[in-house]
Amino acid sequence: MKLALVGATGLVGTEMVKVLQERLVDNITEFIPVASEKSVGKIFLFNNKSYTIHSMQAAVDAKCDVAIFSAGGSVSLEWAPKFEATGCYVIDNSSAWRMNPNNALIVPEINADVISASCKIIANPNCSTIQLVMVLAPLHKKYKIKRVVVSTYQSITGTGVKAVQQMESERAGDYSNKIYPHNIDKNCIPQCDVFSDDDYTKEELKIINETQKILQDNTIRLTSTAVRVPVVGGHSESVNIEFENEINIDDIKQLLNKTEGVVVIDDIANSQYPMPLNAKGKDEVFVGRIRRDKSQDNSLNLWIVADNLRKGAATNAVQIAQYLVKKGFVL
Repeated sequence: MKLALVGATGLVGTEMVKVLQERLVDNITEFIPVASEKSVGKIFLFNNKSYTIHSMQAAVDAKCDVAIFSAGGSVSLEWAPKFEATGCYVIDNSSAWRMNPNNALIVPEINADVISASCKIIANPNCSTIQLVMVLAPLHKKYKIKRVVVSTYQSITGTGVKAVQQMESERAGDYSNKIYPHNIDKNCIPQCDVFSDDDYTKEELKIINETQKILQDNTIRLTSTAVRVPVVGGHSESVNIEFENEINIDDIKQLLNKTEGVVVIDDIANSQYPMPLNAKGKDEVFVGRIRRDKSQDNSLNLWIVADNLRKGAATNAVQIAQYLVKKGFVL
């Protein structure tokens, strides 16, 4: 397989390299790193071998089998169709194609079966959506979800390397290096992405709309509040779920324990529950604090944590590529 990694030098791109080396390296016969014009021609290490960073057009001309994009929405909108025109499968990590009805939005453990040989541009969901639906999907299948209220506590790594630099600068006493509108160290900022006309942020709307699309059910009502916190290990989510049918907490814990890619950590007697420190560097989605909502019938509270650079971005994208190989869409 000839594989291009677009945005190879970025924060998510760096994580993509790790995951590709862990999961797909035996299938890659030719690796093409792609980055901005200022990086073209530089040497890039992959699987202990040196590669030259390509321009976008050079990567298109190489006629790749798969291109994984992690370079922002405008880049994806411009270049993904050019890769597609050569017969290449594009797995895009931006929001550019997620809500397009003609493009599959995939979390492999949930809905990989909607991918067909003709699905050339495949969207990777938002990081917060991925970890949420990993838990919602089995519960919706058994109990039917009516409504979800989710509050996120999102790592600065979701913004990128400049956000990490801002926090590190603030901890060193320098408050001039800002990508956020406020200090992030020792603070929580209730704004992830920009605000829309209805006063929701784009991040909050992504969670709502993408969840309905992945679960293929627009009757599920969702609302969300997304908060940026000074954490580097992963995203956390406080989730309240109302179901159509009667629930059983023990059954829910057993169901989630059996769900591929989900790990239950719920031993409150020993203060064991998911935290970003548990999730950092791991591919699983962790869930705990599973308890009945006493204020409303057939309702549940729980806490979900995952590494937003791994399962929330890189791992999910590579899993999609693995599925393409498994189905024989690419060799």
